[in-house]
Amino acid sequence: MGGKGPLLTLNNGVKMPALGLGVFQTPPEQTAGAVERAIQDGYGLIDTAAAYFNERQVAEGLARSGIARSEVFVTTKLWISDFGHERGLRAFDASLRRLGMDYVDLYLLHWPVPSTFDETVAAYRAAEKILSEKRARAIGVSNFNPHHLDVLLDRSQIVPAVNQVELHPFFIQREVRAADARHGIVTQSWSPLGGATLYNARDRSTARSPLEHPVVARLGAKYGKTSAQVVLRWHIQHGLSAIPKSVHAERIAENIDIFDFELTAGEMAAIDGLDTGRRSGGDPELADTKMYPTKTEE
Repeated sequence: MGGKGPLLTLNNGVKMPALGLGVFQTPPEQTAGAVERAIQDGYGLIDTAAAYFNERQVAEGLARSGIARSEVFVTTKLWISDFGHERGLRAFDASLRRLGMDYVDLYLLHWPVPSTFDETVAAYRAAEKILSEKRARAIGVSNFNPHHLDVLLDRSQIVPAVNQVELHPFFIQREVRAADARHGIVTQSWSPLGGATLYNARDRSTARSPLEHPVVARLGAKYGKTSAQVVLRWHIQHGLSAIPKSVHAERIAENIDIFDFELTAGEMAAIDGLDTGRRSGGDPELADTKMYPTKTEE
């Protein structure tokens, strides 16, 4: 597995780069270029999903990069409208076709869907079958709270390797991280720079980003780094995986240039202290097809 930065060992022994490029809300026409640039800059992980509608462009960007498929860790996700065992298997096949691949490195359930959790469990059992067939190297979940994990573990055979959740300095998810750690699950941060605090704000004129906070800005000035680099370094030092998104070449390069400095324990604690306990993205307790009516491609 290529790429800059540390590798995290998943609970089945698979190595996953700690830092990757996310392509949530990246328009298809910009995805291939962003992926190509990221891989060339040393990213070893690309995170997409069926519901992002850019899996084909991720494949195009990987092909254009000239890097071997085996050197890039590719994650995609099963969308909630495709939950259930047989539907899940068909949706995975569709993702593979769009990606032009015969396997993915990590396959995640996108949300827990508490109101129809039997279908969530059936979908995860489909993922277990996919893993047994070696068409995914690891499987996991996204946006699962600790009690969702407990129920899933009681009704399945394989402990998820990863739980991908909203996580940034304004929402540090102590309970989720602790539960993941108890089960040997890697916590992966979506919206790691806190962008969700802006794009989901009711009033953007008053919304604030963690990148604007004086604590983060002062640390950036101390180390000669941007606020984004400080926050990503905070994720890495907490043992988290982070998947910042960008389509801008200079920011893609900037976001991976974080391995030449280290925050002190006191500085880590200061960033931890910015936690508000409030999520900005969707609430996993309410996630269902009414809240998210998106349908994936056949």
